[in-house]
Amino acid sequence: MFELDGFDCDAFVRTVLAEDLGDAGDITSRAVIPADAMFTGVMDSRDAIVAAGLPLAEAFFRALDPDVKIELAVGDGDRVAAGAELMRLKGRGRAMLTAERSALNTVQHLSGIATMTRAYVDHIAGTGATLLDTRKTLPGLRRLEKYATRMGGATNHRMGLWDAAMIKDNHVAVAGSVEAAVRRAVQADIADIIVEVDRIDQIEPALSAGATHLLLDNMAPALLREAVGLVGGRVPTEASGGVRLETIRAIAETGVTYISVGRLTQSAPAADIGLDFAA
Repeated sequence: MFELDGFDCDAFVRTVLAEDLGDAGDITSRAVIPADAMFTGVMDSRDAIVAAGLPLAEAFFRALDPDVKIELAVGDGDRVAAGAELMRLKGRGRAMLTAERSALNTVQHLSGIATMTRAYVDHIAGTGATLLDTRKTLPGLRRLEKYATRMGGATNHRMGLWDAAMIKDNHVAVAGSVEAAVRRAVQADIADIIVEVDRIDQIEPALSAGATHLLLDNMAPALLREAVGLVGGRVPTEASGGVRLETIRAIAETGVTYISVGRLTQSAPAADIGLDFAA
């Protein structure tokens, strides 16, 4: 069973299968596949990837055929060469083909995220900077997508609005100033107070008011380096905004503690993974 804090695997599998089956069920498999037919298949990757979501795929198949035999060839977080097998399975034909799309969609999506994440992690290797994900996730899939970034080597940022304060430009606009916004967060006894700054002159007001983490928004490397110098290690610094694979190394070399990248969950392409009949 796939276990993840805050995630109900059984409910997820039931909901996804119900969406696909509707009221009539899998009319194709029921019409075409004999009730006693067996299916032996191989799930493989057509591209080099970082695998993620394979235990969930297994859960889809087992939900429709508890007696299915499954052999995992790799584990989540493993680097996989193009053409490599991920999983072998043997079970009731109708059940396997009914679960196929849900299983593949999940593994393709999560492996795509893990693969993109690993590319970003590799690009900043040796700089000391840590890659973070963001809250730019599909509604309802945050726990899974953030799990996939971990499989790719990133560190999870906030899981939601509840585990740290993040004061952004709109909060400052309504509160009246950076200082006022931060002081109100301090007065509310919030332990972790992340403050977004996009100008150098906002750094000292944010720190003096009690910020515990500075998000340096959309700053070019030269400005980031200046900002890191001004902070002087008093709090962690995070570069964010428009970070891409071709720019992340220069950003990491400015000395920031973290780099957050929304693209990891927002824009990762699905991995090219298939399930083929094996005679």
